[in-house]
Amino acid sequence: MDKRKIKQAFSAAAASYDGAAQLQRRVGTALLQSADLANQHGTLLDIGCGTGFLTGELLALSPCQELIALDMALPMLHATRQKLSGHTNVHYLCADAEALPLADQSVDGVFSNLALQWCGDLRAVFADIRRVLKPDGQLVFATFGTETLQELKNAWATEDNYQHVNDFHDETYLINGLQQAGFRAIHSQRQHHQPRYASVLELMRELKHLGAHNVLPRRNKGVTGKTALHRMMEAYPRNPQEPTISATFDVIMVSAKR
Repeated sequence: MDKRKIKQAFSAAAASYDGAAQLQRRVGTALLQSADLANQHGTLLDIGCGTGFLTGELLALSPCQELIALDMALPMLHATRQKLSGHTNVHYLCADAEALPLADQSVDGVFSNLALQWCGDLRAVFADIRRVLKPDGQLVFATFGTETLQELKNAWATEDNYQHVNDFHDETYLINGLQQAGFRAIHSQRQHHQPRYASVLELMRELKHLGAHNVLPRRNKGVTGKTALHRMMEAYPRNPQEPTISATFDVIMVSAKR
């Protein structure tokens, strides 16, 4: 992962993110419903807070005393701070999830909604999260699985050999990584979301508005021509009886204890 490009992409998307983040909000709501929020006292950490949806829900649903909103894109943090300006117990931290600038055993719970997939070494991230968690502290996160955007990936594969869509980890990799880091009581569940779009271009515009584009490690460095783009869109799978196309988002939700 090129962290500079990731930061640039999400910084640029801060203004458009909320308008395109319906899936992120739906997944975040399901994630919190699966967590034991009633007993989440003390200090909580929201990794990859974006524009603050999950942060605000954590404030509303848990009895936490303090909440740390962390994101590597400063404009995202500004948006969260503006949204939660009435809360004096929220601290804003511009930092990389792969290098948490927090003391050992300093937080009671860690939450992350569709952010950890942008980390290059998830196993190191799990070890660092365990380091900052207090004993018996809880980690709850959602991330994308291997079947995410499979239609777009397959359509591009008919056109060239470049990587146009990010690869994501499978459930086994996540569970093994958590076990190796020393987590216990690991539970996971997988959901497929298939929102519909008026066109492939609309899907690609949404990904851009979310910042989830142009951060690939092996992408085509040149400009993709209109002809190639048109052929890719023609190859995109669709139901002839439907005027719209669908895209798969393979979501894995995980909880674990320190």
